[in-house]
Order: sequence, then C-alpha cells, then structure tokens
Amino acid sequence: MRIGIDLGGTKIEAVALGDDGAALFRRRVPTPAGDYAGTLAAIAGLVAAAEAALGARGTVGIATPGAISPATGLLKNSNSTVLNGRPLDRDLADTLGRAVRLENDANCFAVSEATDGAAAGAHVVFGVILGTGVGGGVVVDGRVVTGRNGIAGEWGHAPLPWPRDDERPGPACYCGRRGCLETFLSGPGFARDFLRVSGRTATPNEIVAAAAAGDPVAQACVEDYLDRLARGLAVVVDVIDPDVIVLGGGLSNIDALYAALPQRVEAYAFTDRLDTAIVKNRHGDSSGVRGAAWLWPAVA
Repeated sequence: MRIGIDLGGTKIEAVALGDDGAALFRRRVPTPAGDYAGTLAAIAGLVAAAEAALGARGTVGIATPGAISPATGLLKNSNSTVLNGRPLDRDLADTLGRAVRLENDANCFAVSEATDGAAAGAHVVFGVILGTGVGGGVVVDGRVVTGRNGIAGEWGHAPLPWPRDDERPGPACYCGRRGCLETFLSGPGFARDFLRVSGRTATPNEIVAAAAAGDPVAQACVEDYLDRLARGLAVVVDVIDPDVIVLGGGLSNIDALYAALPQRVEAYAFTDRLDTAIVKNRHGDSSGVRGAAWLWPAVA
C-alpha cells in the first residue's frame, strides 16, 4: 500500500493506493495556517487514519510546494512560508517513524500523469501547473528529474520569452524579480491583466466565457494569454523536447487551450514541425496526491 500526502496551503489531502492504482482511502483536512508543528501532526493523523481504516502499513510520499535544497537539506521556495528553512522530510520521517519521500507538488503531478494518467507510457513528460502559481515537473521513463539544485521544471520563474514593449518589465513577482512567466500565466495574473485593460474584475472562467460570448476585450485577453503560454512552452520544447506536455491546475480546464496551443507553440519552437502532444490531465486535482503515492516506485 502506498500513501500519498498533498500538502497545500489551505488543505492537506491523503490517498492510499493499491498496487493497481485504485484509491483505497481518501481524506482531506484543513492545513493549520502558519503552524509547522500542527502541520506535522495533521499529516501524521492522516497517515494513521489511512492505516487504521485499511489495516496495513504503507509507504509515504509527500507532495509539497517548494523543494528540499541539496545544499542545506532544508525546504526552499515554498509559498507556504512556514515550511521554508525547515528539514521537512526529516521531521516527517521522525514523526511517522519511517522513511518518507518528498517532492515538489508539480513534480508529483508530472509523476502521476506519466505513471497512469494522460501521458502514461511516454518517454519524456513535462507536467505543467497553471493555477494560483505556475510550476512544472520533468519525468523521464517514469522517474522524476529533480536536477542538481532541486529546481528542474521551475519554468514559472523564467522570464516571459520574446516580450513585447507593452510587456516590459512585467509585473512584480514574489520571487523578487519582474516579468516571470508566473506573473502572466497564473490565474491571478490572467485576472490582473483583464482588470488592467478592461477596468473589470473577473475570474479566469468568467473571462473565457465572456470571450466566447463575443466580448472583444475578453477575446483580446484570451488571445494574449494563449500567445504568452505558447511562448513559454516553446522554450520548454527547445530545452527538453518532451514527448508529451500535460496541463494541470485550474486553467487547464480551459478547453480552448488544446486546439489552439500546438500550432502556436510550433510557430515559436526551433523546429520545422511540432510532434509534442499537448494534453489535459487525466486525474484532475487528485494528480498531485496520487503522484506523491507513486514516488516510491517512481523515484530511486
């Protein structure tokens, strides 16, 4: 039995998977805001509940924002700032009384979709998170690639490629720079761009619906979003040339992306023809927690 934990900013989800990938147990609890010790206890409670319900002991994989620094052994780059600077993997191992495997949540998403999701069987997979933030993960032959610095796949904090004059220097990013892809392609970034040009507040889904209904301002914003996303993905294609790009996060539910993106990415990528498939995830918002459970067979 493999237990996966998805440690989010507002909720912690647990799933237990059988060897065939079937979900045997699932539960969510609120994340103790700003409380590191409380977060460890909540995770331990979920693992204990899963094992009590199923009468078996499981391996434990954790999906978390940020990553363990190879230099310090401490978590870095998490937007749940209470986790930063902490030996989260070691503290969880001590709390649970067993080894744990911990990976960035975008990496776990990519593992899930490469294992038994929309990219199952593909050689090189790039998993994309388009949500409150923008992240990514690289999986090769079912194994997540973390990189020398533990940041492989972090395309959201690369600059927007080929920026137009009106896109410079770009919005400020929490990382301290300006013009990161995340500031343009995240849900808040998309909504902020629409507010800037229209003076109206709307969610990404509302913007897309308005565009479909013929609103010219919304249509222009959707067009800009598609073009920026294509530019960002073209650089990913140029660097790792994946077989499949799987989109996840809330904005992956915009159906127009899948028809529009291949031709647009092809126009920017350094290739005569784009054969990379760009697909929607199979497991929805369960992909991260499923990927955490799969970390044991997927990561050496």
